[in-house]
Amino acid sequence: MSDDPAEQPHILVVDDDTRLREALRRYLGQNGFLVTGAADAADARAKLAGLAFDLVVLDVMMPGENGLSLCRHLSANGGPPVLLLTARVEAGDRIDGLEAGADDYLPKPFEPRELVLRLNAILRRTLRPRGRTASTAVPIRLGRYLFDAEREELRAGDEVIRLTAMESGLLRVLAAEPGVVFSREALVEKAGVDAANERTIDVQVTRLRRKLEDDPREPRYLHTVRGEGYVLRPD
Repeated sequence: MSDDPAEQPHILVVDDDTRLREALRRYLGQNGFLVTGAADAADARAKLAGLAFDLVVLDVMMPGENGLSLCRHLSANGGPPVLLLTARVEAGDRIDGLEAGADDYLPKPFEPRELVLRLNAILRRTLRPRGRTASTAVPIRLGRYLFDAEREELRAGDEVIRLTAMESGLLRVLAAEPGVVFSREALVEKAGVDAANERTIDVQVTRLRRKLEDDPREPRYLHTVRGEGYVLRPD
């Protein structure tokens, strides 16, 4: 990454543990990130209102508003992508985080290097390289939406619909071969999804339907093929 602060991804680290927060600020700063810390969700909301961030590293268990609540708020309001940190490691906890709109989920304790790798993976999907030319690919039309697979960008007119890294990866794979049924295992492999179990894919598909479909319970575009997997059928 660049040493120029203007070129460095800006990360907001939200954790009520002062020592961990400062340790992450130093380590991420040494690995090419511009880092701002927040002690709780209220502090994070204030900083998000005044500064632009490329990604939020968010603790789940905090006094006051918890991380899942803040994550839902960011996801619903087009905020930056979120990587959740938590000491809770049950599969259900991971699913709760993904349903809240998190792009990734890392249990504590963790290796700092793994955190850096995961952050970079999210940023590769969500940050457009500077100076990139416009896509020449024909966008896929899904009703009032257009999905540009090269940019991994979903639009409704001039509005950009915020997708998590997992959502954009899955939609990219499905849009590349419309009408082709993909098993959950194939989607995990092709989209590079870090899926702990099959329900992770189901959760992401459910979230995509909420963004794409007028009635997610009766999908027009993103279909389930019983016993086989999922298929995208655009206009």
